[in-house]
Formats: sequence, C-alpha cells, structure tokens
Amino acid sequence: MTKVNKNLKKKNFKQAPLPFQGQKRRFLKKFDEALECFPSDGIYIDIFGGSGLLAHSVKQKYPEARVIWNDYDNFKKRLEEIPSTNTLLAKLRNNLENYPRDKKILGLQKDQVMEFIRNHEAKFGYVDYVTLSVSLLFGGKYANNYIEFEKSTLYNRIRLNDYSCNGYLDEVERLSDDYKNIFESYQNDNVIFLVDPPYLSTDTSSYTNENYWRLRDYLDVLNLLDNSSYFYFTSNKSQIIELCDWIETRSLTQNPFSGSTRSTTSNQLNKNSSYTDIMLYKTI
Repeated sequence: MTKVNKNLKKKNFKQAPLPFQGQKRRFLKKFDEALECFPSDGIYIDIFGGSGLLAHSVKQKYPEARVIWNDYDNFKKRLEEIPSTNTLLAKLRNNLENYPRDKKILGLQKDQVMEFIRNHEAKFGYVDYVTLSVSLLFGGKYANNYIEFEKSTLYNRIRLNDYSCNGYLDEVERLSDDYKNIFESYQNDNVIFLVDPPYLSTDTSSYTNENYWRLRDYLDVLNLLDNSSYFYFTSNKSQIIELCDWIETRSLTQNPFSGSTRSTTSNQLNKNSSYTDIMLYKTI
C-alpha cells in the first residue's frame, strides 16, 4: 500500500501554478463540496487533465484516493521549466523596470524584449510562450511561438514574482494518452471520471492540438458518462446540454445527463460580456 503523505494538506493550490486556458479555479469550492458525495478511497481519473488542478484538488481532499492525471497537453514540461521561465521573466522585469505598467511596449523597447526572448530560447532551447503571454500580451490573448509574439502588440504586464509548483502534483499518477484508451482501461464501480474537455465554441489555440475538438469529438466524449460516476464541465456557450435534451425528446437515446446534479458559476469577461460555467455530477 502506498504511504499517504500526511503533510499533503499544506500544499493546497487554489489555481494552477502556471497560466492555463480553461482551468477550473472558479469552481473549486463547489467542486470540493460536491466531492462529499463521492468515496474518499475511489479512483479518480482526470481524463482531460489540462493543468492538473482538479486532480490536485481531489488528492488534497482525499489523500487515500488513487488520483490519475491524463497530461495530454504535456503540462509537466511547462512545470519542469519553471526555473527557466522565472529566469527569463526576471530579465524582462529588470529591463522594463522604468517602463509604465499596462502600456504598449513600442520601438526599441520592444526590440530589446524580443531579443531577450530570442536569446533565452537559443540558450535554454525552450520558452513557455503561454506563460509569457500573460506577462506581455493583452488579457486573454496567447501566442505560441516567437513569430506570433513578434507580430503581436506587447504590453508591460510582467508578473512581479516568481512561479512555483512545489508539491503541486505530489502522489498524483501521470498518464499521457488518448482519453478513449484510458477510458477502456479503467472501468469499474470505484472509478470516478473527471471530464473537462475544451468547451465547444471556445478558442483552443493554446492547447497542444487546436484542431482536435470538433462537434463529433464532443459528442463522443459523452460515451464516458454512460453507467459511470462522473463530474462533467461545460458552459452555456457550448449548448451541449440543450443538444442532449433535444436528442432525447426526438429519439430513444437516453440523455447522458439524466439524474445528474447541476451547479453553475458566472464569469464576467468585461462589462458587456459574461458566460456561465456548468458542472454536472452523478454517482452510480
């Protein structure tokens, strides 16, 4: 039997240690409350693991549970490169020390920033462009490589302190595979699937494969919910729940969300735009 780390509770993260599009930080409180309905010694599979925040949260609440994180996007690589990322941000922070915060970086100053990035990538062989986007691009914008950064308008939004992931995914098992293969390998009464695919109608440009998610893919994911205990995350932008309701009323197909409990949280993008995140969960 694996020895449980009694100090695990001291490493609780309320958000992923690095920026990640679509992480569930706003849902953590409701997710934690909903976990009360699920076994403390279950097998929890974060099958679209993303940043690992859901897997981390389960392990914090239930140290004796077996928690598996499907790191399809290789977030592990970004975590491993945090020291390198902090080094680059420190150089940029020093370079922009006297530059106005939240203002466009123009002319010679932008050339210097790009030179820092180019030299860093040449020396270390890696730049975490997603993390760098949060410090240098307008809110919600991402660039995935040097060329995209060079074409973008830069802003001085440099993070003022270092990133850290100490203890973040301790005692969480990591896989990196197609979710269908994992689903076929882990099916028993004590498995709870955490199902958080990229939302339909959402920009997936910062993911490993931006073309991976189409309507058929979203519908195929629903097969995971049949006769399973699960958490499923979506939003009112995807309209997947309404689609399933429509299909059920016009065919003999059972609605995969039938009998589930629904919880929501609102997200304000700006003063004129908002959307609702939705969490559905069910035990069998």
